[in-house]
Order: sequence, then C-alpha cells, then structure tokens
Amino acid sequence: MLQRFLLLWLILSSALALYWPDLIGENAFDPFTVAKPYLKYLIIVTMFCIGWMLPIDEIRQVGKRWPTVILGTTIQFVTMPVLAFLFGRLAGLEGGLLVGMVMVGCVPGAMASNVLTLAAGGNTSYSVSLTTLATLISPIAVPLMMKFLSGFMEGEAAELLGGDTDNSVFIDASINLFLWVVLPVVSGFLIGRNYPQFESRAKIIGATVANLTILIIIAVVVGNSRDVLFNITWYLILALLLTNIGGYCAGLMGGSAMQLPEAMKRALTLEVGMQNAGLGAVLAGALFANHDAVKVAPALYTFGCMLTGTILASYWSMSGRADTLLESEPHFDNGNLPGELDD
Repeated sequence: MLQRFLLLWLILSSALALYWPDLIGENAFDPFTVAKPYLKYLIIVTMFCIGWMLPIDEIRQVGKRWPTVILGTTIQFVTMPVLAFLFGRLAGLEGGLLVGMVMVGCVPGAMASNVLTLAAGGNTSYSVSLTTLATLISPIAVPLMMKFLSGFMEGEAAELLGGDTDNSVFIDASINLFLWVVLPVVSGFLIGRNYPQFESRAKIIGATVANLTILIIIAVVVGNSRDVLFNITWYLILALLLTNIGGYCAGLMGGSAMQLPEAMKRALTLEVGMQNAGLGAVLAGALFANHDAVKVAPALYTFGCMLTGTILASYWSMSGRADTLLESEPHFDNGNLPGELDD
C-alpha cells in the first residue's frame, strides 16, 4: 500500500510538515526540525535496504549489457546537470536556488524509476542496471559535474561552491556520497548474498523501510524550509518542470539513437528524467547547512518527477506493454554498438 500510493503519502506527509506550526502551534514540539541532524542516517538505511534487495542477476546484467548501461548512464550524468543549470539560469535563479537546481541535475537516478518502469511495461532489469551503475559512480560523477558547472556561475552561487580555487565542497560531496550511498549499498548487497534465507523477508521489509525513509526525508526537508517555500517563485517550479520533461526527452532520444527496443527506451526515459532528489536534499543540507534555499529545488523535484513519472508510466501502461524479453535487446558482438564492425 505504501509503494502503490507513494505519491499520495508524499503529498500528505509534506503538507503536514509544511503546516505543522499552524496545526499544532508555533511553540509546540516540532518533530521535523528535531529530525534534521539525522537525515544522513536515513539515507544510509535506505541505501542499505536497496543493496540488500538487489538481486545478483542485476549485477551480472550490467556486465552483459555494458554498452547500453554505460551510454544510458552517460546520457543521464551529462544532460540532466546541463538542463538543470540552463533552465535555472533562464528562469533568473540566483544564489542558493540556482545551486539547488544544479544539485537536482547532478544526483543519480531515483529507485522509484524502477517501479514506474515496471508499471510502464518497460525493461525493469535494464532500469535497475542503470540505477545501480549511476549510484556506484556517484561519488565521482556528481562532484565532477558540480565542479564543471560552477565555472559558469557568478555571485552568491559561485561563492557557495567555493569559487575557482576552493574545492572543499566537491571533496565533501564525494566523501559523503561514498559513505552514505556506495558503502551502504555494497554492504547490504554482500550481507544479502551471505544470508539468502532472508531474501524474501528482506524484500518486503526493505521496500517498506526504503519508501518510509523517503517520505520522512522529504517531510523533514520541507519542515525546515517553510519560510523559503512560502515565498517560492513560479519561475523555480517552471525550471524544474522543464528540466524534468527535458530529461524524459533526452532519455527517449538517446534510446532511439542507440536503437534500443521499446521496453528499454521506456526504462531509459524514466531513468534519465527521475532523479534521487531526496539524496540531493540531504546532500545539500550537509554541504550548505546555513542555506535552506539550496534544499528547496531537490524537495520540489521529488514531487514533480514522481507526478510526471506516474503519469507517463500510466500512459505507457494503457498504450500496451512493450516487449521486455532480453532476447529483444540489441546484440553487441565484442561490445560493439549497432552498426559498428569488429576489428
């Protein structure tokens, strides 16, 4: 029930966090502000559960279809940061709001894309492979793209990212992503393989815990950004929406360029457009603790990509299931892409 109505629960929990002082009282106990220091531990728990639930076959699939996985992940880590930055600048965003937009574009794909790919009749195995690789390389890819885009920023946004000489933000981002994301995922995966007798139970418990922590993380971010959210500009919402739609288009066009079958194109489209904005919000809180504006864009994007992703998956579901058989995928002889010749 939690997974099925995740978007609804996300709206309800975030609305509760936003209006908590009005409902309970200004001086009443606020669980959302109290929980702020513990967000990174929730990310760790989520990633550990994801690693535990990751079947070993998905790891094998990354190796079997490495050209499509690498190219798909490259599309995501190149197009999404650039789209987020460009639309942020076109919307006139500055300072923390612009940095938050960049954070949205730079983080890896969301695990929710795997669920929506299944609902859309897409190739779930390919979706999981993309998410897995993006997650594992995030300590390198995310800081690199942040550093690259920081060279095009000025004013407060450039100062937040350390200017031209201070790389501490990018180093901290890399360390945090390794400790919060890669290490828990690998640990969960290894423990799951050593205790296969708990696999069925782990899938049920892990999925529930992962979804619950996502709800808590976004609610806490919303609860600690009330002042900024109440004064939010429609330009930010428009920039986020265009980034999201642009990501879907990039995934769809990239899949067509790679001559992927329909099922894999659907998976790539959802993977590129949907970002792990919850991780982005927590990472922004750790890197820019005194700038709540940075966390606003990731928090809002969580709503946006869940909503548009659900709509897109529903449309594809009603239009008919695509062929999800592995045999329908393009064959790569010696790792060559379609149209390439052996040496």
